[in-house]
Amino acid sequence: MSLSSAFKEKSFGDLPGWDEDDHLAAFAAFKHSAFHVLTKPYRTGSLGVAFAAFAEAYTEARSVSPANRSEARSFFERYFAPALVAAGGGAGLVTGFYEPEVEASPVRTERFTVPLLSRPADLVDIDDKNRPLGMDPYLAFARATMTGPVEYFDRGAIERGALSGRNLEIAWLADKVDAFFIHVQGAARLKMADGRLCRVTYAAKSGQRFTGPGRILSETGEIPLEKVTMQSIRAWFKAHPQRVDEILWQNRSYIFFREAPVDDPELGPIAAAKVPLTPGRSVAVDRLLHTFGTPFYIVAPTLTAFGGKPFRRLMIAQDTGSAITGAARGDLFAGSGDAAGEIAGVVRNVADFYALVPRGLFDRGHA
Repeated sequence: MSLSSAFKEKSFGDLPGWDEDDHLAAFAAFKHSAFHVLTKPYRTGSLGVAFAAFAEAYTEARSVSPANRSEARSFFERYFAPALVAAGGGAGLVTGFYEPEVEASPVRTERFTVPLLSRPADLVDIDDKNRPLGMDPYLAFARATMTGPVEYFDRGAIERGALSGRNLEIAWLADKVDAFFIHVQGAARLKMADGRLCRVTYAAKSGQRFTGPGRILSETGEIPLEKVTMQSIRAWFKAHPQRVDEILWQNRSYIFFREAPVDDPELGPIAAAKVPLTPGRSVAVDRLLHTFGTPFYIVAPTLTAFGGKPFRRLMIAQDTGSAITGAARGDLFAGSGDAAGEIAGVVRNVADFYALVPRGLFDRGHA
């Protein structure tokens, strides 16, 4: 597979603020992927950044620990060459995501009435090998029945009780909107009423397309598009509690979870690349196009939510998402808890993406 023409080779001198970044923090995130690939290699994305080309960089990352930012920067400059990623006719875009932290109960109580559910036994994976004729090709999950797979219950049906009585409840929350945003983020830390801190992460979904409440509220004139943020959506729901179901049930997709440990409170959940996310250094990308583990230097001059300065950071591709599509599209992991949510909720900024491509791919003339 050849390296795509979407990558335009540059020099590190072309990267705004490159010398000022904390490359040591990015190296720590990269090292998580370097160890994971010993268990299972990453799939090469269709843009041609071959997983095999990372071998030397991963080997050194597993065996060294740079003493400072300068040594970490030298590591990336030694093994990679920067390439501007073509945005496909438009500008690149970054958004933000985080791991919510909410109070929860292991049992239903008068206060805690909204469940987070584990994967049902009748939810099956669907692909072109077992998809019934006429089933929406988008669906990656379905419901097993005696006559074959059918579309799974959607959000509205599940919240009205379609799965009641199956003992799927992992934990109970006090607020339906909190639960919904946990679905959007795909993970959460739960502060249990008995004092425990636990985590839930994505296990599966009902399969239908995601329809964000921000889009619905802007299209119906409730919130101007330019003012749609997580905070403005939450404020609207708080002011219109009687309309929460009306809006949320238009998003037919429903997420199922599994329990996971909180091994390191400083790190986020284990995501699609099978490593814990690093706040401010892990980015979700289009996994069909890009290869997990790829470093991206992202420049977003109008984004100041991370530290108060224009965003210019080296990030590592370690997650993906159904809304993250396109070569120059990324979702920045802000961390866990309310403070991270305040950052993630306002991120929607134009950005330039520079992929750090293993040097061998350019040296062999694949550009």
